[in-house]
Amino acid sequence: METPIVDQILRRAAHAPTGLTSSPSLRLAIVTCMDARIDPLAVFGLAPGDAHVIRNAGGRVGPQALRSLALSQRVLGTREVLIAQHTGCGLHGLDDQELAAAIARETGARPQWTAGGFDDLEESVRAAIRTARTAPELIHRDRVRGAIIDLERGGVREVVEQAWEKIRR
Repeated sequence: METPIVDQILRRAAHAPTGLTSSPSLRLAIVTCMDARIDPLAVFGLAPGDAHVIRNAGGRVGPQALRSLALSQRVLGTREVLIAQHTGCGLHGLDDQELAAAIARETGARPQWTAGGFDDLEESVRAAIRTARTAPELIHRDRVRGAIIDLERGGVREVVEQAWEKIRR
């Protein structure tokens, strides 16, 4: 019988004491996708302890991400948010209703959540920015920015939420 992967990695796991505090030194929280190809610290030139990294499918800003951001701000002192989605995401083009129906057929239970499929990557980032900037539970909404990590060609580019930029000026 094959040894489960978790057993294998737990046998070799090690972690030295860090000496770091739980509050990120840059007072930054990053919301990004759980995609295994993304190493947020490397992408943004950060080190452990610099930023909170909140990961979920698609880098979406839903109730759980907002919960984490609120705790990050209120309890651990972050002041800025970067939402980083990416090219080649599994949610790009995903039909939420079709997925829910497939899960219901296979398990007998329809999920109480939606996957968050999207058709336009830039608009997905803009929507996430708007969600964070209008979330009443966040106390620091003025420094929310968005970016796209290009996994095919390399690089990162900022996505500006135009309506907000017009309001700020």
